[in-house]
Amino acid sequence: MARNKKQLPLLEKVTITDVAAEGKAIARVNDMVIFVPFVAPGDVIDIQLTRKKHSYAEGKAVYFHEYSPLRAVPFCEHFGVCGGCKWQHLPYEEQIRYKHKQVIDNLTRIGKIKMEEVLPIKGSKHTTFYRNKLEFTFSNKKWLTEEEVKTGAKFDCMNAVGFHIPGMFDKVLDIHKCWLQNDISNRIRLAVKEYCLTHEGYPFFDLRNQEGLVRTLMIRTASTGDLMVVLVFFYEDVERREALLSHIAEQFPEITSLMYVINGKCNDTITDQDVLVFRGKDHIIEEMEGLQFKVGPKSFYQTNSGQAYELYKVAREFAGLTGNEMVYDLYTGTGTIANFVSRQAKKVIGIEYVPEAIEDAKVNSALNKIENTLFYAGDMKDILTQDFINQHGRPDVIITDPPRAGMHDDVINTILFAEPERIVYVSCNPATQARDLSLLSVKYAVKKVQPVDMFPHTHHVENVVLLEKLKN
Repeated sequence: MARNKKQLPLLEKVTITDVAAEGKAIARVNDMVIFVPFVAPGDVIDIQLTRKKHSYAEGKAVYFHEYSPLRAVPFCEHFGVCGGCKWQHLPYEEQIRYKHKQVIDNLTRIGKIKMEEVLPIKGSKHTTFYRNKLEFTFSNKKWLTEEEVKTGAKFDCMNAVGFHIPGMFDKVLDIHKCWLQNDISNRIRLAVKEYCLTHEGYPFFDLRNQEGLVRTLMIRTASTGDLMVVLVFFYEDVERREALLSHIAEQFPEITSLMYVINGKCNDTITDQDVLVFRGKDHIIEEMEGLQFKVGPKSFYQTNSGQAYELYKVAREFAGLTGNEMVYDLYTGTGTIANFVSRQAKKVIGIEYVPEAIEDAKVNSALNKIENTLFYAGDMKDILTQDFINQHGRPDVIITDPPRAGMHDDVINTILFAEPERIVYVSCNPATQARDLSLLSVKYAVKKVQPVDMFPHTHHVENVVLLEKLKN
């Protein structure tokens, strides 16, 4: 017989004291640390524990006795249910203050890093409608909020177009208005949804049973005014596909790239799928300082265009280029940083794991008539070797922008072998960055630290660090 799950306790009148990782806040009861989402330091709440370990617990706020004076009013109707924008209840000034603190805490506590200069965090000029890319999921199993469940009402239509509920792969929150992307994104999404609901033969996808026609929708915008829409279908139905795409094209003449995918796989990724053009171009153009960047449906491009420019300017400034340097750009992606700094360098070599991204990087160099870049595709630890350095020359500067997991030990060892004068380390995860900086500290000192906020209303923060080689 199954054992009854023990009911965890309710803790009353607990004061939230600080902000923690992953956007949660902290409370302390006796010697126990409790992590609670969607609350602010200064809130006094009742906490229903949902998970309890020896050294910590997790819980949710079930009643507010006092609201923190730090609180802001969330602007989105989906706050607290949607997995995004979890810090809307904090004023933006508080958000960036906590992000700055998070960076310093990670570097000092994890990496034991000594920092000569820590610059104030660069906040985002725009805190809403700042993303240039969003992906929405169609589902026939709409997530019902607590309020909807409490009404006891029966919902005849359970179709939704929106975002996955965190931890629930087959449940999707129906989004009415998202504040992350230019409002054209909301209008396109709602128009697609309305068409599919009012015309026969457009079943929304069932993620668990793997059936249905309409699957996902991706919308990309650019500062140039270009607009890309990619609709993903589970199977080909020429008549219905063309009818829906024609309707979108007629309703939204602003779309410069209308594309589609037939994806019959179990997962939603389209990186291994053919993306076909229905109308317009197969790409959009992003621009920065007169440089043009071709962005395709599979291309990586920083999702906050305005802050990407600020981030790259910091990286270029830290690199201290005079026009005579050999620069290695590790994890170059589509070569955005490599091309951005190429005018101030003698030569730039970019390395990236994804072959398609490297092809984009080469196209972007050609598009801008840049002739002093070279790009290589492959696993970083396999490409960046001592032989590679001996063949291409030792770098004067290395710029590295690794994924959240940070750099492989072999890559760090090769950097130490290469001994560039300066390393510019761009990171989206200050915790793994701190670990890597500690390993590099045998030959390098941290001279400058510059946090940059790319994602307002989330706990995520980018950080740029300048390292200089220690003098013998």
